[in-house]
Amino acid sequence: MPTYSATAIAHPNIALIKYWGDRDPRLHLPVSGSISFNLDKLTTHTQVIFNSELHADALSINGTPADEKSLRRLSNFLDIVRQWSATPLFASVVSENNFPLGSGVASSASAFAALAVAAAHAVNLSLTEQELSRLARHGSGSACRSIPSGFVEWQCGESDEDSYAQTIVPPEHWQLADVTAIVSSEQKATSSAEGHQIAATSPLQAARVADATQRLDVCRSAILERDFDKLASITELDSNLMHAVMMTSTPALFYWHPETLAVMKAVAAWRQSGLPVCYTVDAGPNVHIICLAEAASEVATRLSSIPGVAKTLCARPGPGASLVE
Repeated sequence: MPTYSATAIAHPNIALIKYWGDRDPRLHLPVSGSISFNLDKLTTHTQVIFNSELHADALSINGTPADEKSLRRLSNFLDIVRQWSATPLFASVVSENNFPLGSGVASSASAFAALAVAAAHAVNLSLTEQELSRLARHGSGSACRSIPSGFVEWQCGESDEDSYAQTIVPPEHWQLADVTAIVSSEQKATSSAEGHQIAATSPLQAARVADATQRLDVCRSAILERDFDKLASITELDSNLMHAVMMTSTPALFYWHPETLAVMKAVAAWRQSGLPVCYTVDAGPNVHIICLAEAASEVATRLSSIPGVAKTLCARPGPGASLVE
């Protein structure tokens, strides 16, 4: 009986200009563009095996069979792969992560980026990087940003065909680091996918979206010029804007923990004292501290002294998703 298999690796990404809100929930078409960079030390390994003997798709995450909701999300994604490739087979998928899931460290981004690369290769779909980014977006919007390498911009686009991510500059362009303060490893009660659907209920979302082009321009310029002060101010502003929308949505979403706010306040004080740092928080309680690479060790040491910080994860701008031979 025929089997087709492939394994891929992908990295989560940290958004400097955030993605929050869909204009088309089915296709994950965003209301505005976003900018991020991949996190090199954090990984998702995913093996996909299409097998004619299977009667349904199967998914294991970190050695545990996936719940029904996750399995349904997987099958919906694989249906697209089956449609694009005219392959009728079901697949067994095994995924392993070296970082917490569902807690604001972009686990769905790396998961669907790795799945897109592995699944496409397994069924001999020959896709360009842009097409892989589009495919990954169907599983999770932010996954499209984990396909290209380095510092990445997701083009909002007009349709399914032109909404994808591409590299602004490669990882080595700027020696930054992301030191993530883990204050909770628990999965959040409201997923990002659910949060995107209620973003428009906030009276602040329209103003946030209207100003997005300006924030994207400032962030892109800061990256190209390696201007950390400019990057810090626009990154913190954009993060705060997204969480203001979350907190004023219906129902209101409060992802921050008391420890989240303590870290944010500490980082702001450190920058005032001369340390090149800034914070950004995705849809979860954990805080990403962006800094110049030479400051990463000092930042990790300082974070470890803050009550409630369980551990830190350190990464630098990294590569895109790729096959594992």
